[in-house]
Amino acid sequence: MSDEKKRLALIGFGAMARSLQASFQKSGGEFALAATLVPPDLAPAPHELGGVRLFTNVADLIAWRPSLVIECASHEAVRDFVPTLLRNGLHTIIVSVGSLGDKTLFQSLKAAATEGRSRLTAVSGAIGGLDVLRSARSAGLSSVAYTGMKPPNAWLGTPAADAMDLAALEEPTVIFKGNAEQAALLYPKNANVTAAVALAGNGFEATEVILIADPALTRNCHRVDAKGAFGSFSIELQNEPLPDNPKTSWLAALSIEEAIFRHFRSVDV
Repeated sequence: MSDEKKRLALIGFGAMARSLQASFQKSGGEFALAATLVPPDLAPAPHELGGVRLFTNVADLIAWRPSLVIECASHEAVRDFVPTLLRNGLHTIIVSVGSLGDKTLFQSLKAAATEGRSRLTAVSGAIGGLDVLRSARSAGLSSVAYTGMKPPNAWLGTPAADAMDLAALEEPTVIFKGNAEQAALLYPKNANVTAAVALAGNGFEATEVILIADPALTRNCHRVDAKGAFGSFSIELQNEPLPDNPKTSWLAALSIEEAIFRHFRSVDV
């Protein structure tokens, strides 16, 4: 792989970005993170970057011409930076898939990618079975439901924490029931997987979502149930949380690596 293909740039430098950096460093393989884009008020100290070049202005990152940009920051980062990157011909992978629940933003991203002849890729995140949903969608899906179950502390900083005492829960408690569009807006940092399911299947408005805080859990659990002309399927994953961020499944971070590998792969199998 050429040096140019190693010009990988991040948006954000939080727990998921650091996990990706550590994984590449440990593997000692053909990929390395070379740069990150972080707003000035959130910029990490130089010693925290581990040799990664810091940009605080999107125009400077564009001028640097990375081969691939990976967003792992927030919905706001997708809105503020990704359309500009796509219009300037930079292929971009996004982790904050829940941002695509904003119809106006989604249309803006598609238009920007067309204008810049670039590609936007949304990672699968912490869930599986999306290939089945995509395949079955053309024949018709009668129902798609996603259930997300996490320990109470994983829901801190969300509307659930305002509505109840999460630390006092003694049994599984439904903290949200609605559709994927509502979940993506109310739980942007915890419900990106709902957006991935919605995009692969019936869309945001027609995808049922239930979110549960369960004090008996030590892992993040995700389940998808779907029915349609193809038949039916259920898939459930029990994921270890990312060590530095209990709100995020470790598999979500691993899905970024897979998306990067597939982007540069000559044969996609």
